[in-house]
Amino acid sequence: MTDASSLPERAFKMLRKSPTQFARAIKSRTLLKIQASLMVPASRSGFLASLYFTFFSKRFYREHRAVLAGIVACRHADIAQLDSYSPFRRNVHRLEKALVMRPRRPSFAERYIGETVAQFARACGSRIDARELGWACDVLTEYFAVVQDTPRIAAARRRFEELDLPRKTGNAIPYPLAELRGSGIAFDDLRQLFVERRSVRWFEQRPVPAELIEKAIEAASLAPTACNRLPYRFDVLIDPAQAAEVAHLAGGTAGYAENIPCLIVIVGDLSCYVEERDRHLIYIDGSLAAMQLMLAFETLGLSSVPINWPDVGSREAGMAKALGLAYHERPIMLIGVGYGDPDGMIPFSQKKPVSVLMKIHD
Repeated sequence: MTDASSLPERAFKMLRKSPTQFARAIKSRTLLKIQASLMVPASRSGFLASLYFTFFSKRFYREHRAVLAGIVACRHADIAQLDSYSPFRRNVHRLEKALVMRPRRPSFAERYIGETVAQFARACGSRIDARELGWACDVLTEYFAVVQDTPRIAAARRRFEELDLPRKTGNAIPYPLAELRGSGIAFDDLRQLFVERRSVRWFEQRPVPAELIEKAIEAASLAPTACNRLPYRFDVLIDPAQAAEVAHLAGGTAGYAENIPCLIVIVGDLSCYVEERDRHLIYIDGSLAAMQLMLAFETLGLSSVPINWPDVGSREAGMAKALGLAYHERPIMLIGVGYGDPDGMIPFSQKKPVSVLMKIHD
């Protein structure tokens, strides 16, 4: 039996005050030691890693369930009841990419063209935006104009030609790069925009105009995204009290959460995918859009601060309750936005040099 005098003073006091609490602490410490000893062998095998997280950590449970919930929601979705349908957008974009291939095969997209036409037919009677339907109609029209028929393609062509096509625009098809006029923005000007974009935590207490938020979000929507699915949305909180309440959920906002006049939560939608391999795309695509959003705000005279979102169960539950999120909808990050206080301080935040960030492979 261990001599009490050899125990650390704090542990000895705990033992005298509450033997039960002391036993729990010892058990917890023992468990941590076991976990640490198992991490190395578990890291060498996918099977052992799965066992490790099954018995020693529940932190991936939410992700596992959310991915499955998203797949189920995607497979059971009715395109006629939606404002946008990710598998349909993906298929139309796949056609676009096939149309620009060099060299382009005489027959292509045979495997999914029937499905795409069926989706389009169903979408024509839905709430889907007319511009999205016009884009799909133009791409399908161009596809059937250049593709060589096979039995499957011919069947899809017949079904497409039977449809009423009032939404055709004729100009939402692939086009030569030469048609782009160029941005006209010099590198030094662009770099200066990056320099001026700082994480601002102190704002003037005045509302952010809705029209500026809309302009910035429209610009953010132009960010690249896998198969043009845009698997995210922007939940905008314009009430400062609500913005502060939700900002506190993120952690790391103590001391300035109440100063944020407007908060944007970027929410990823896992129902945009039918394969678990795509589960990380909401974070990739959402982050690309987030950066463009913050740069757009900068050009509109607004400052912003990106706020990291932790994978913590209680905080996820709080966010789901605050925004009414489905289980397959995951917070990606938060962005505070407003008119920056000129007297507010900002961190210098030295960046890593290019010599550290770049690795050239000969």
